[in-house]
Amino acid sequence: MIARYAVVFFLIMAIVVTPTVVYFLCRYFLPHRWGKKVGITISLLVILFALYGMFVGYQQLDVRHIEFVSKDLPESFDGYRIVQFTDAHVGTMTGSREWLLERAVDSILAQRADMIVFTGDLQNVYPEEIEAHLPQLSRLKAKDGMFSVLGNHDYAIYQPYDSIVKEINCAKTQAFERKAGWTLLMNEHRVIRRDSDSIVIAGMENWGTVERMPRRGDVRKTLAGVDSASFVVMLQHDPTAWRKLILPQSKVQLTLSGHTHGGQAQIFGQSPAAFGYKEWGGWTYEGSRGLFVSTGLGALIPFRFGLPGEIVVITLRKQK
Repeated sequence: MIARYAVVFFLIMAIVVTPTVVYFLCRYFLPHRWGKKVGITISLLVILFALYGMFVGYQQLDVRHIEFVSKDLPESFDGYRIVQFTDAHVGTMTGSREWLLERAVDSILAQRADMIVFTGDLQNVYPEEIEAHLPQLSRLKAKDGMFSVLGNHDYAIYQPYDSIVKEINCAKTQAFERKAGWTLLMNEHRVIRRDSDSIVIAGMENWGTVERMPRRGDVRKTLAGVDSASFVVMLQHDPTAWRKLILPQSKVQLTLSGHTHGGQAQIFGQSPAAFGYKEWGGWTYEGSRGLFVSTGLGALIPFRFGLPGEIVVITLRKQK
């Protein structure tokens, strides 16, 4: 599988190629009397960094609690709780790592939220990865439902097949999410009611600024028939769609995204994801409108350093 090749490539680069290059650069550019020692030291640190990220960092999990305050939130929804998780990449949670998904599901259910949402990338490459985990994924239930959108990996774009087979496999992915009891939103929305009040949960298909990514997201189609005064929670896998489409084409108050994984590493608050994404993790606001980007639960490559997998509990608050 392509996913296995990615892991092998990472191991070769992290444990063999990079330490070797670092060692010889130190030997070449640093004074002879201590270049060798510095090279060996840094090379060993690189190897330890990789091993820690794979065998310790990847197994860490945070439950993150945040709030979103809005004057547009109906009174009946003050205190409403949404659990978001994203980028599960369940194909990596196999064999000795199966317990990671079980723990994540247990943690999500323990929050007793009103709604659970998943913002894309359930699989690594193939839909069969999801099928093996349906017993766990089917456990995810909440009072107002379990809602999801597709991520770039869920569109079969990394499969070595022609477009027809890819479409068939993409349909399988969608079918597995529905079989798990999830409400998959594909440029559509649902209305959630409390007494005489309501909010809208909307889900766009993937849209990203990188051209090779699926660009099927349609804001207007997603919100067709939604009153402009409604409070809307928008699910969109790729956060770049927020500035490009969601902000200019709608009045959506809260957007939840994933996709970036936060670069799967963070040192002193800095992440390599910042080089590719303006919004790569946490909150961003434009006036009263907010985007929250979760750095994800899993990953194609089982590596995280300083940035544990996360489950996010969002409490909606009415601005007084």
